[in-house]
Amino acid sequence: MKKFGLMVIAVAMLFALTGVAMADPGINAVPETQGIVTSTAVQAVGTVTETDSVVWQLGFPNLAVPPLDAGDKMYVMSYTESTIADQGLVSYAKGQSLDTANKVAGTFNFDTGKVVEFVGLDTGRMISSENMVLDGAGNGQTTATTYICPFASAVTETIPPFCNIIEVGSDVDVTLASLTTAADERHVMASGDPAVAVDYAIKMTGFGDIPAMGSADAYINAHIQEARTATGGKAEDVVYSEMSTAAGDITLFQKAITYQSGLRRY
Repeated sequence: MKKFGLMVIAVAMLFALTGVAMADPGINAVPETQGIVTSTAVQAVGTVTETDSVVWQLGFPNLAVPPLDAGDKMYVMSYTESTIADQGLVSYAKGQSLDTANKVAGTFNFDTGKVVEFVGLDTGRMISSENMVLDGAGNGQTTATTYICPFASAVTETIPPFCNIIEVGSDVDVTLASLTTAADERHVMASGDPAVAVDYAIKMTGFGDIPAMGSADAYINAHIQEARTATGGKAEDVVYSEMSTAAGDITLFQKAITYQSGLRRY
């Protein structure tokens, strides 16, 4: 067994979008809020599977049918995970929470993280895929009613129309690996001050001097569209994509992604 193979490190990519007069203000919670918290721990010899799916739509003042009227906003958040660890020694641990209440800086509506260790026996194999999407769009609205910060209106009196979508995730196909992933997002806030945020991180290694064996990738795709005035046309269009891959004997595969979108007030 090789002691050293392919090593890929892609760390700490920051993708921040804050326009001088452009913003992604998030959306306010509905009066009745919900929270879902789960934890999973499995240690087994054989087969372990995990399948998660979340789709959350939230509109203001309601889930309107396009086109959006002035002041209308709509957000759709989705998350999926599919892991199949077959014919091997498996250790799987995951914590996950969904909270539909308004959030402040440093807290998140959706937060998940897992640690998986897999050693395949004979034809043993683990396939694990994870994907998270946040899609937000809104028409013009008044800054004074959207931000707590008293200086926000000095930048722009109205929040221009926007249409922003961010996608992050990873895919792993291995016969031996120690895998850690984490994802979180925030888009529900009493005001737009904390800013919309999406974070994703993955780290895969082997065990001691033995590298992970197989393949891995991690990615970000984003399309940002912003106006400059409440009644003006599109003034900014950003399309961004990035993917990191590794295959073979992998000593380290690591990637971190951070996305923020909000009004620049200075």
